[in-house]
Amino acid sequence: MEKIVILTGAGISAESGLGTFRDEGGLWAQHRIEDVATPEGFARNPALVHEFYNARRQQAATAQPNPAHTALARLERDFTGEVLIVTQNVDGLHEAAGSANVLHMHGTLAGALCAACGHRWSAPMQMAPGHECPACQAPAARPDVVWFGEMPYFMDKIWDHLREADIFAAIGTSGNVYPAAAFGQDAYRAGAHTVELNLEPSATVSDFAETHFGQATQIVPAWVDTLLAP
Repeated sequence: MEKIVILTGAGISAESGLGTFRDEGGLWAQHRIEDVATPEGFARNPALVHEFYNARRQQAATAQPNPAHTALARLERDFTGEVLIVTQNVDGLHEAAGSANVLHMHGTLAGALCAACGHRWSAPMQMAPGHECPACQAPAARPDVVWFGEMPYFMDKIWDHLREADIFAAIGTSGNVYPAAAFGQDAYRAGAHTVELNLEPSATVSDFAETHFGQATQIVPAWVDTLLAP
Protein backbone atom coordinates (compact mmCIF):
# COMPACT_ATOMS: atom_id res chain seq x y z
CA MET A 1 0.00 0.00 0.00
CA GLU A 2 1.45 3.35 -1.05
CA LYS A 3 1.87 6.15 1.45
CA ILE A 4 1.78 9.88 0.69
CA VAL A 5 3.02 12.38 3.28
CA ILE A 6 2.21 16.02 2.57
CA LEU A 7 3.69 19.05 4.33
CA THR A 8 1.59 22.21 4.04
CA GLY A 9 2.58 25.75 4.91
CA ALA A 10 1.04 29.21 4.86
CA GLY A 11 0.92 29.27 1.04
CA ILE A 12 -1.96 26.79 0.91
CA SER A 13 -4.18 29.05 3.06
CA ALA A 14 -3.18 32.36 1.45
CA GLU A 15 -6.01 32.18 -1.11
CA SER A 16 -8.46 31.68 1.77
CA GLY A 17 -7.44 35.15 2.97
CA LEU A 18 -4.96 34.06 5.67
CA GLY A 19 -1.72 35.95 5.27
CA THR A 20 1.78 34.54 5.10
CA PHE A 21 4.78 36.02 6.94
CA ARG A 22 5.76 37.96 3.83
CA ASP A 23 2.41 39.53 2.95
CA GLU A 24 2.50 43.33 2.97
CA GLY A 25 -0.14 44.90 5.15
CA GLY A 26 -1.13 41.62 6.79
CA LEU A 27 -1.16 40.82 10.51
CA TRP A 28 2.46 39.62 10.47
CA ALA A 29 3.67 42.76 8.68
CA GLN A 30 2.39 44.90 11.55
CA HIS A 31 4.44 43.09 14.23
CA ARG A 32 7.97 41.86 14.82
CA ILE A 33 8.09 38.07 15.09
CA GLU A 34 10.22 38.46 18.24
CA ASP A 35 7.37 40.36 19.91
CA VAL A 36 4.43 38.09 19.10
CA ALA A 37 5.78 34.62 18.30
CA THR A 38 8.43 33.82 20.91
CA PRO A 39 8.24 32.77 24.58
CA GLU A 40 10.32 35.86 25.41
CA GLY A 41 7.82 38.13 23.66
CA PHE A 42 4.99 36.55 25.64
CA ALA A 43 6.90 37.02 28.91
CA ARG A 44 7.54 40.69 28.05
CA ASN A 45 4.09 41.65 26.84
CA PRO A 46 1.41 38.94 27.17
CA ALA A 47 -1.36 41.44 26.34
CA LEU A 48 0.16 42.18 22.91
CA VAL A 49 0.62 38.48 22.15
CA HIS A 50 -2.96 37.62 23.15
CA GLU A 51 -4.26 40.54 21.09
CA PHE A 52 -2.29 39.29 18.05
CA TYR A 53 -3.57 35.71 18.36
CA ASN A 54 -7.12 36.86 19.10
CA ALA A 55 -7.01 38.68 15.75
CA ARG A 56 -5.60 35.60 13.98
CA ARG A 57 -8.23 33.37 15.64
CA GLN A 58 -11.01 35.71 14.53
CA GLN A 59 -9.62 35.80 10.98
CA ALA A 60 -9.26 32.00 10.81
CA ALA A 61 -12.80 31.47 12.14
CA THR A 62 -14.28 33.31 9.15
CA ALA A 63 -11.96 31.77 6.52
CA GLN A 64 -13.21 29.03 4.21
CA PRO A 65 -11.22 26.13 2.74
CA ASN A 66 -10.14 26.74 -0.85
CA PRO A 67 -9.85 24.25 -3.76
CA ALA A 68 -6.34 23.24 -2.64
CA HIS A 69 -7.65 22.14 0.76
CA THR A 70 -10.60 20.31 -0.75
CA ALA A 71 -8.35 18.58 -3.29
CA LEU A 72 -6.20 17.14 -0.47
CA ALA A 73 -9.35 15.98 1.34
CA ARG A 74 -10.44 14.27 -1.90
CA LEU A 75 -7.01 12.63 -2.17
CA GLU A 76 -7.32 11.25 1.37
CA ARG A 77 -10.82 9.98 0.64
CA ASP A 78 -10.18 8.40 -2.78
CA PHE A 79 -6.52 7.30 -2.78
CA THR A 80 -6.10 3.55 -2.34
CA GLY A 81 -3.17 3.98 0.06
CA GLU A 82 -2.53 6.19 3.09
CA VAL A 83 -2.46 9.99 3.01
CA LEU A 84 -1.10 12.04 5.93
CA ILE A 85 -1.01 15.84 6.11
CA VAL A 86 1.60 17.44 8.34
CA THR A 87 0.78 21.14 8.54
CA GLN A 88 2.71 24.14 9.77
CA ASN A 89 -0.57 26.07 9.69
CA VAL A 90 -2.47 26.83 12.88
CA ASP A 91 -5.80 27.29 11.11
CA GLY A 92 -8.33 24.44 10.87
CA LEU A 93 -8.93 24.62 7.13
CA HIS A 94 -7.73 21.09 6.33
CA GLU A 95 -10.27 19.64 8.76
CA ALA A 96 -12.97 22.03 7.54
CA ALA A 97 -12.36 20.71 4.01
CA GLY A 98 -12.79 17.11 5.19
CA SER A 99 -9.24 15.89 5.88
CA ALA A 100 -9.06 13.66 8.95
CA ASN A 101 -5.44 12.47 9.01
CA VAL A 102 -3.75 15.77 10.00
CA LEU A 103 -0.85 16.51 12.37
CA HIS A 104 -0.57 20.16 13.46
CA MET A 105 3.16 20.45 14.11
CA HIS A 106 2.82 24.12 15.13
CA GLY A 107 -0.32 23.73 17.24
CA THR A 108 -3.66 25.34 16.53
CA LEU A 109 -5.43 28.65 17.09
CA ALA A 110 -8.43 26.69 18.36
CA GLY A 111 -6.42 25.45 21.35
CA ALA A 112 -5.35 26.94 24.67
CA LEU A 113 -2.39 25.70 26.72
CA CYS A 114 -1.53 26.17 30.41
CA ALA A 115 2.06 27.35 30.68
CA ALA A 116 2.10 26.09 34.29
CA CYS A 117 0.76 22.51 34.09
CA GLY A 118 0.58 21.74 30.35
CA HIS A 119 -3.20 21.18 30.29
CA ARG A 120 -4.89 21.81 26.92
CA TRP A 121 -8.45 22.93 26.20
CA SER A 122 -10.49 24.68 23.50
CA ALA A 123 -9.55 28.35 23.30
CA PRO A 124 -12.27 30.99 23.64
CA MET A 125 -12.38 33.49 20.76
CA GLN A 126 -10.78 36.10 23.05
CA MET A 127 -7.93 35.28 25.46
CA ALA A 128 -6.26 37.72 27.84
CA PRO A 129 -3.44 37.81 30.40
CA GLY A 130 -4.50 36.23 33.67
CA HIS A 131 -6.97 33.77 32.13
CA GLU A 132 -7.07 30.73 34.39
CA CYS A 133 -6.32 27.15 33.49
CA PRO A 134 -9.46 25.03 34.07
CA ALA A 135 -7.28 22.20 35.46
CA CYS A 136 -4.91 23.90 37.91
CA GLN A 137 -6.43 27.41 38.14
CA ALA A 138 -3.03 29.05 37.46
CA PRO A 139 -3.42 32.37 35.59
CA ALA A 140 -1.15 30.98 32.87
CA ALA A 141 -3.28 30.46 29.75
CA ARG A 142 -1.53 30.95 26.41
CA PRO A 143 -2.35 30.04 22.80
CA ASP A 144 -1.52 26.41 22.01
CA VAL A 145 0.78 27.38 19.17
CA VAL A 146 4.46 26.59 18.77
CA TRP A 147 6.56 29.74 18.86
CA PHE A 148 10.04 30.30 17.46
CA GLY A 149 12.51 28.67 19.80
CA GLU A 150 10.04 25.94 20.85
CA MET A 151 10.01 22.31 19.69
CA PRO A 152 7.28 21.51 17.13
CA TYR A 153 4.71 18.88 18.12
CA PHE A 154 4.69 15.21 16.99
CA MET A 155 8.29 15.26 15.70
CA ASP A 156 9.08 11.61 16.50
CA LYS A 157 5.92 10.51 14.69
CA ILE A 158 6.63 12.82 11.75
CA TRP A 159 10.18 11.49 11.18
CA ASP A 160 8.78 7.95 11.26
CA HIS A 161 6.08 8.83 8.69
CA LEU A 162 8.63 10.54 6.41
CA ARG A 163 10.78 7.43 6.37
CA GLU A 164 7.77 5.29 5.38
CA ALA A 165 6.61 7.64 2.59
CA ASP A 166 6.52 6.58 -1.05
CA ILE A 167 5.70 10.17 -2.04
CA PHE A 168 6.54 13.29 -0.05
CA ALA A 169 5.04 16.61 -1.17
CA ALA A 170 5.63 20.10 0.23
CA ILE A 171 2.89 22.62 -0.55
CA GLY A 172 3.10 26.36 0.08
CA THR A 173 6.20 26.30 2.29
CA SER A 174 9.16 28.68 2.13
CA GLY A 175 11.83 26.13 3.06
CA ASN A 176 13.28 28.64 5.52
CA VAL A 177 12.04 27.17 8.81
CA TYR A 178 13.61 24.06 10.32
CA PRO A 179 12.96 21.25 11.06
CA ALA A 180 10.27 21.27 8.32
CA ALA A 181 12.80 22.51 5.76
CA ALA A 182 14.69 19.21 6.18
CA PHE A 183 11.66 16.97 5.51
CA GLY A 184 12.21 16.74 1.75
CA GLN A 185 15.80 15.64 2.08
CA ASP A 186 14.94 13.17 4.82
CA ALA A 187 12.12 11.58 2.82
CA TYR A 188 14.29 11.45 -0.32
CA ARG A 189 17.07 9.64 1.54
CA ALA A 190 14.51 7.07 2.70
CA GLY A 191 13.45 6.44 -0.90
CA ALA A 192 10.44 8.74 -1.40
CA HIS A 193 9.62 10.54 -4.63
CA THR A 194 9.69 14.24 -3.64
CA VAL A 195 7.39 16.94 -5.03
CA GLU A 196 7.28 20.69 -4.41
CA LEU A 197 4.09 22.65 -5.17
CA ASN A 198 4.56 26.34 -4.56
CA LEU A 199 3.89 29.85 -5.85
CA GLU A 200 7.63 30.15 -6.52
CA PRO A 201 10.69 27.97 -5.84
CA SER A 202 11.42 27.55 -2.12
CA ALA A 203 14.82 27.78 -0.45
CA THR A 204 15.01 23.97 -0.62
CA VAL A 205 13.75 23.46 -4.18
CA SER A 206 16.87 21.43 -5.06
CA ASP A 207 15.65 18.71 -2.63
CA PHE A 208 12.69 17.91 -4.90
CA ALA A 209 12.59 15.61 -7.93
CA GLU A 210 9.35 17.14 -9.26
CA THR A 211 8.15 20.75 -9.06
CA HIS A 212 4.92 22.62 -9.85
CA PHE A 213 4.71 26.42 -9.55
CA GLY A 214 1.61 28.60 -9.53
CA GLN A 215 -1.47 29.36 -7.42
CA ALA A 216 -2.18 26.55 -4.94
CA THR A 217 -5.86 26.53 -5.94
CA GLN A 218 -4.81 25.52 -9.46
CA ILE A 219 -1.71 23.35 -9.11
CA VAL A 220 -2.81 21.26 -6.12
CA PRO A 221 -6.11 20.02 -7.64
CA ALA A 222 -4.26 19.27 -10.92
CA TRP A 223 -1.60 17.26 -9.05
CA VAL A 224 -4.26 15.35 -7.11
CA ASP A 225 -6.02 14.54 -10.39
CA THR A 226 -2.83 12.88 -11.70
CA LEU A 227 -2.47 10.82 -8.51
CA LEU A 228 -6.08 9.61 -8.69
CA ALA A 229 -6.10 8.98 -12.44
CA PRO A 230 -6.90 5.35 -13.28
